[in-house]
Amino acid sequence: MTHVLTSVAWPYANGPRHIGHVAGFGVPSDVFSRYMRMAGHDVLMVSGSDEHGTPILVQADKAGMSPQEFIDVNHRAIAEDLVALGVSYDLYTRTTTVNHHSVVQQMFLACHANGYMVERTQQVAISPSTGRTLPDRYIEGTCPICGYTEARGDQCDSCGNQLDPADLLDPRSKINGETPEFTETQHFFLDLPALAEALAEWLDGREASGLWRPNVIKFSQNILEEIRPRAMTRDIDWGITVPLEGWSDNPTKKLYVWFDAVIGYLSASVEWARRIGDPDRWREWWNDPEALSYYFMGKDNITFHSQIWPAEMLAHNGQGSRGGQVGPFGRLNLPTEVVSSEFLTMEGKQFSTSRNVVIYVRDVLERYQPDALRYFLSAAAPETADSDFSWPEFVKRTNTELVAGWGNLVNRTASMIAKNFGQIPAAGPLEEVDRALLDQVAAGFGTVGRLIGTHKQKAGLAEAMRLVGEANAYVSATEPFKLKGEDQRERLATVLHVLAQAVVDLNTMLSPYLPHSSSAVHRALGGEGTFQPMPVVEEVPDLDEPDRDPYPVITGEYTATPRWEHRPVVVGSPVAKPSPIFTKLDPSVVEEERARLGLVDEVGV
Repeated sequence: MTHVLTSVAWPYANGPRHIGHVAGFGVPSDVFSRYMRMAGHDVLMVSGSDEHGTPILVQADKAGMSPQEFIDVNHRAIAEDLVALGVSYDLYTRTTTVNHHSVVQQMFLACHANGYMVERTQQVAISPSTGRTLPDRYIEGTCPICGYTEARGDQCDSCGNQLDPADLLDPRSKINGETPEFTETQHFFLDLPALAEALAEWLDGREASGLWRPNVIKFSQNILEEIRPRAMTRDIDWGITVPLEGWSDNPTKKLYVWFDAVIGYLSASVEWARRIGDPDRWREWWNDPEALSYYFMGKDNITFHSQIWPAEMLAHNGQGSRGGQVGPFGRLNLPTEVVSSEFLTMEGKQFSTSRNVVIYVRDVLERYQPDALRYFLSAAAPETADSDFSWPEFVKRTNTELVAGWGNLVNRTASMIAKNFGQIPAAGPLEEVDRALLDQVAAGFGTVGRLIGTHKQKAGLAEAMRLVGEANAYVSATEPFKLKGEDQRERLATVLHVLAQAVVDLNTMLSPYLPHSSSAVHRALGGEGTFQPMPVVEEVPDLDEPDRDPYPVITGEYTATPRWEHRPVVVGSPVAKPSPIFTKLDPSVVEEERARLGLVDEVGV
């Protein structure tokens, strides 16, 4: 058994999540975590809502709410959507807890004590109309390195280089288009150059392992070439206090949201351990050098997970060029792999809430089965290249693959067994065609498991569905519906037994992708109860401020997770006439959904 940490990108609590978000962090992390639990590993899956930063202030103002009121609404909505999608967190929490603030401040002090937090003057952007500091990501302009005209104030998405707002040519505020003013102020910087050698050594080791996706490792190594100190404090009154004399009593100086958000993986693990009554248990995932850790996100967050967060951990551990002492959390493990996905576009356009190019998770789940969405996002996963979500493709995949492929196999297998035996029959002598199917399906555990475990989930699903096709072909070859004579009853029983076994094993293989429907398939073939444990939303008090209003977290009990292995069917298990497990979609769905997006007049309806 290996300790496996699944660290899932923290959704920003400025609104509900759209399907482009969950394609990058939600579904892939859950498929992986469910498989790793099934394979016998001790998985800790953590995340939460990222609730600090100027964008929260800006949008709370627009909504006529306080920042706390604003994030309370959005945190709850995000948590409910992720549970509805079936994402099996051990703990999904938030960054406004006292526990998180404490862990972040301890990390800062450790980095500072080791000499990796240096104080220096920086030019910051100010909104002329409000006097408020503008966050880096709310400033756009032309990249001085590559000339990209929509570079952000912290990073150019075209060339990948880190930037400061003052570097941009023709900078403008994304809030109202005005030209920002720049003023000098004191801030703490993470001394990345002093950590560059250790970062390069770590990344070179990751490249040598051959595990990382090529686009992720190359991008991560390239950004080291332009590495420089990065500001880790901001002029803002909403965030975590800088825990130093002369700073802690300054209400307008806070820690940078991206300094504190990535520490959330650690603070959530600490909170989880405290909540289960075993406060040091988190160390099994963070201090054990044999433990594995995987970080799931979209490609726009690679910098923070392959450079900023590892640098913070190296600084805490005292492993940079300045040396230092190991901090209060012990020697922290750097990521085993940064599992970054490319972008999911919508109808050929990049998702953009501000431009109304968006399909919210909640809207999809209100009208369609969650496993239909999970299936599409897995089958069309943007693992190494951008992929597109379109309503015609969603309807097509749902109807031809999920309904006509897998759902049809399950339904006709259960229907024939119910009609002819009422229970799973014993098999008679096996013929070559029977053995061939059983052998192929049994081999699928190794093949599909290796693909999921190495983050090739799209290929894993394709292989599982190929085996579904083999099972459907077996029905066509053996024609059990024609075996009606008494002298053919033993052969009928054998064929249906083989089919039941294939369905049971394929259900196990598909269950990380399709956890909701896996229980229905399980029961259709004589099983009882829930097959894949599901997450729940719980209202909990703050561990360190019990008088504060309770807040929702996602958690779950996953010890009943089925094993990733062949499980012989139980002869005699009752099988009743089944109901359809998946819902076939009417073609009119395409026009209806495109009309909601205002795309009805565009070519290709």
